[in-house]
Amino acid sequence: MTTTTSFTARDTAFVQDFHTMSAFGATENGGVDRQAATIPDGEQRRWLTGLLEEHGFTVKFDRAGNQWGLYEAVPGAPFVVVGSHMDSQPTAGRYDGAYGVLAAAHAAFRLVERWKAGAPAPRFNLAVVNWFNEEGSRFKPSMMGSSVYTGKLDLEEALNTRDAAGVTVRDALDAIGCRGSFEGPQAAYCAEIHIEQGRSMEREGITIGLVSSNWAANKYEFVVHGEQAHTGSTVIADRKDALLGASMLVVAARELADRFPGVLHTSVGQLNVYPNSPVVVPSRVNLLLDLRSADESVLAEADALLHARIADIERAANVTVEQHHSHSWAVTPYQPEGVELAAKVAAELGLSNKEVMTLAGHDSTNMKDLVPTVMLFVPSVDGISHNEHEYTKDEDIVAGLAMLTEVVGRLCDGALEE
Repeated sequence: MTTTTSFTARDTAFVQDFHTMSAFGATENGGVDRQAATIPDGEQRRWLTGLLEEHGFTVKFDRAGNQWGLYEAVPGAPFVVVGSHMDSQPTAGRYDGAYGVLAAAHAAFRLVERWKAGAPAPRFNLAVVNWFNEEGSRFKPSMMGSSVYTGKLDLEEALNTRDAAGVTVRDALDAIGCRGSFEGPQAAYCAEIHIEQGRSMEREGITIGLVSSNWAANKYEFVVHGEQAHTGSTVIADRKDALLGASMLVVAARELADRFPGVLHTSVGQLNVYPNSPVVVPSRVNLLLDLRSADESVLAEADALLHARIADIERAANVTVEQHHSHSWAVTPYQPEGVELAAKVAAELGLSNKEVMTLAGHDSTNMKDLVPTVMLFVPSVDGISHNEHEYTKDEDIVAGLAMLTEVVGRLCDGALEE
């Protein structure tokens, strides 16, 4: 594994850029709050534009707010797309997504230097991407920008999406000057590097995770309807408590995870309670609930069990439950030839590696349905993510950069064309 004493000047420059990038939307506890199309998001996008242009890249924004740094080495050829996202959850960590964008930029800089220094010309061009609204914390659904690019989400539907304050994606992007007219480049291949957001790699001493597949997920928005009443004077038997019904859904989701230990993850990450007054029985609660598993039969069974509970919850809490499907994805593998290429590169670089699955969604999970895609992980200390204490060691982010550089270089050279 690389150590700080063996960092090159370019490695050090990368780490310094990472610290500079992390100042945009920085929180007091060492994290970031850089939600999609907020002022801090706009600031870091302008900073990234300057960094890319400084190294000879042309920067364009597409109609969905994705930011592209383009280097055309072969006029008219398609592009190898490499990147991740810089938007964050509220009070989030510095690494999730943002590391992958900066690593993509620095990998691209290193490859361009090689080509200019006399290395054989590539077969494909290079595009660094900062996908819009991967996190989905301000605007739903998540992975919005890559969903539009890959044709999974209609552009107008995305632009008309509103946040909790009623601001549309269109207006938010216009406010930070990041809605363009670019259609996006034609992709030939894609690569993304990301922190693992789990403990397995750190626990096993693995430097590079070779992502072979994703878990399946079903995401829902439930609206629990009750009736406003006085919390003191209204007889318990007469209450139609929407928050009670919502709480039962939360418990039901956790009980499902306990029923399928280790193979099913469930959560309720957001509750919006109305009118949210200390002396009013809530009349409405919106909640987002998701189920995830690598085993689609387990996911289907858990999904059926969850929906079977709804009628019982309605009776017990004297409420009605309205369901909206948010979005879902199946278990789909990354192209095995990409995994094999990455394994070969890791071995040549002397980096310990293993095949892993991704439990979280990433923009590459959309891209792999469009073009052959390589997804890489570096370790997360203690598996902490979506948390201000999220951390990955400098030697690991530098090793990941070296790995990404070689993988992207070979994709640009046409290593998967044969």
